[in-house]
Amino acid sequence: MRILFVCLGNICRSPIAEGILKSLAQQYQLDWTIDSVGTNGLHTGEAPHASSQRVCKEHGIDISTQRSQDFTLSDWENYDILYAMATDVIQDMKKISGTLFDEKKMKLFLNEVYPGENRNVTDPWYGGLDGYYTVYDEIEKGCRAIIEKYR
Repeated sequence: MRILFVCLGNICRSPIAEGILKSLAQQYQLDWTIDSVGTNGLHTGEAPHASSQRVCKEHGIDISTQRSQDFTLSDWENYDILYAMATDVIQDMKKISGTLFDEKKMKLFLNEVYPGENRNVTDPWYGGLDGYYTVYDEIEKGCRAIIEKYR
């Protein structure tokens, strides 16, 4: 299984998802490829936001070595599932991808927990540290649902 998480800057939500799912896949001894990217390119090469790193570290997950990467057309070929963290991210993916956008590979992340509800993972960038804890919990639920569905 090859899974890619996609958000806007690849410094808050998607790095947390990458870290949690990698940790769970390791626990279940799953040989999965898991990565994350962003659509806006504003933080390319940067480490995850300090608050994202902090909440992950408090849960025993180190995401400090991750670096923000840009979403590219080759991601459609390189991954089996692309999880968008929010609907605005899907719109960005469509703009970037054009005719290569693959509806069958694209999923809205929280639909794994709340099927058909099309909920967004809240972007914690605009709030304080508390928002990162809430987002961590949301993302952990989604990652556990992915493990249960695909392992």
